[in-house]
Amino acid sequence: MLTLPLTRYRLTAVFEQDLLLPDYAGSLLRGVFGAALRRTACMTGLPDCKACPLWRTCPYPAIFETPPRPTHLAQRFSQVPNPYVIEPPPIGTRAVAAGEPLVFHMVLIGAETLAQLPLVVHAWQRAFAHGLGTELRRARGRLWAVQAVDPNGELVEAWDADSGKVLTHTLHWTAQASPMADGTSPPGRGGASMSDEVVLDIHTPLRLQHEGRALGPRELSPRVLISHLLRRAGLLLQLHLGVTDLPYDVPALLTQAERLTDDRSGLRWKDWTRYSSRQQQEMTLGGVLGRWALRGDMAGLRPWLALGQCLHLGKNATMGMGGYILQDAACGAGLP
Repeated sequence: MLTLPLTRYRLTAVFEQDLLLPDYAGSLLRGVFGAALRRTACMTGLPDCKACPLWRTCPYPAIFETPPRPTHLAQRFSQVPNPYVIEPPPIGTRAVAAGEPLVFHMVLIGAETLAQLPLVVHAWQRAFAHGLGTELRRARGRLWAVQAVDPNGELVEAWDADSGKVLTHTLHWTAQASPMADGTSPPGRGGASMSDEVVLDIHTPLRLQHEGRALGPRELSPRVLISHLLRRAGLLLQLHLGVTDLPYDVPALLTQAERLTDDRSGLRWKDWTRYSSRQQQEMTLGGVLGRWALRGDMAGLRPWLALGQCLHLGKNATMGMGGYILQDAACGAGLP
């Protein structure tokens, strides 16, 4: 079995003022986390990380803007996936009353990233203390709890709020039995069979692109899905998870994916807007939501689809886009 250093954490914060959120809060949470992480980790104050002599050793780019590295894949990549995913509250959560909990999740990928949990926790503390929202309507709060979601779906304290100590013994558990984003375990996780149908319940916009153009429900296919999944999984496995030789045959799995049939009638398009501080403008993003059923020979494909529940897929996966849940498999279940 393939054991991967990958952990999902449940974070809870409480604010002093009413907190107003956009329709999809993934971009907001990623932005405040990145800003706080940079303020915490940066030692030179240079405006451009790539011009900094510490670029390849500083924990900020290692986590938030991973520098390109060579891989064993045939392609060369100028951008590589970052080793985290922020899973925001459900779409449509527009307000959290003062004193009520804001609950969301964060996945940390790889042993090096997991070792930075104290820094990650401190960055979230700084982010909430600084506040979320505009200067005129900023809600300030504090981090209340950080809990690791263990392989059985139980919540294990990962940080002592009173002492501020990170309990590092909760860091190392594998992806084979990782539970769902809300800390629960799906049915059938004790021994999922390679049935002839897999259903993806996509709960955050899945934006798969071809030549820079987003693909709608009619343009998707099982092959497109599996191609994006294997590319993202392969990069994360090699760059962050310490797996030098990919444990799957890409051409064979793509051929298998081409033979699948699927039902996309349950998919719909969801647009949302976010403000880009880099481009100083609002941007409209979108992706598909809903139910996607794949039918056929799923042996060999199911384990990687299960792992994709933790990794998320498509554009802006780090802000939680491309999140889905399989009906009968936990993240990483049945990895070879």
